[in-house]
Amino acid sequence: MRYRLTHLFPLSNKIILSSFILIGILSSCNSRKKELKEEQIRISTSEPSSNKDTVLNSIQGNVSLNQIATKPNSVILTGLPEHRLVTVYKSKVYTNSPEKKLSDSRYSNNDYSDTREVEHFMPGIDILYGYNLLNIAHYDMKNEKLNFLFDHPALIKTLYYPSFIQDSLDKKPILRNYYLVSVYDEDTNKDTLINRKDLRKLYYFDASSSTKIQLVPSGYSVDRSQYDPQNDVMYLFAKQDTNKNGTADIQEPIHIFRINLKNPVLAKRLY
Repeated sequence: MRYRLTHLFPLSNKIILSSFILIGILSSCNSRKKELKEEQIRISTSEPSSNKDTVLNSIQGNVSLNQIATKPNSVILTGLPEHRLVTVYKSKVYTNSPEKKLSDSRYSNNDYSDTREVEHFMPGIDILYGYNLLNIAHYDMKNEKLNFLFDHPALIKTLYYPSFIQDSLDKKPILRNYYLVSVYDEDTNKDTLINRKDLRKLYYFDASSSTKIQLVPSGYSVDRSQYDPQNDVMYLFAKQDTNKNGTADIQEPIHIFRINLKNPVLAKRLY
């Protein structure tokens, strides 16, 4: 005997069921939006709490990766055979209660894995976009030495590195021998958080990561970039923090800097 769906689930029950499903979807979306806003590092100004999770999720005293739960995610193959990069992400933290699990990022590994790589964003350069990416470790294959690009946890937004696959510019082979990193690494607005409300910086690192140079002057927040293939130049659009409140406000002026990608150790303002 065949039954219609209405016989198994009366109309009123179907409406209730649909309502629950819709509420679940909306709750999931709202939760997702909330999570995206929670990409931040909290800087504690008080004494360390007895709560283990609080200590793991905040920076107490001297900044250290040991104070935030992290884990390596993958090894980035660069176009420099002796140099490899390791991505270090914020990892899951669990409460003392086995029944209740909490996560810093509340995402599975795949949600902030290294799948957002974009090959050859600029000739000879690949990029990786970060979410809860707290540091990059550099490994020297020849000397078997590991060191971090940053000496404290930061929110890395974009990593530019020498492309693994040989690239060319004007039909000539090109090999970059440096890394560029756009990052939030300082609580510039003094709200005890390092997040998108702070000023975004851009750094240059040489191949061995021993030299670190801030390309755009302090007091600016890098917003976006544009590539000029004829001159092999990257233009950087940055807001100037004219009111010195440590954040990039909508009404503040935008200036343009240029860096020569053949030797990007100096950013010159052109507008």
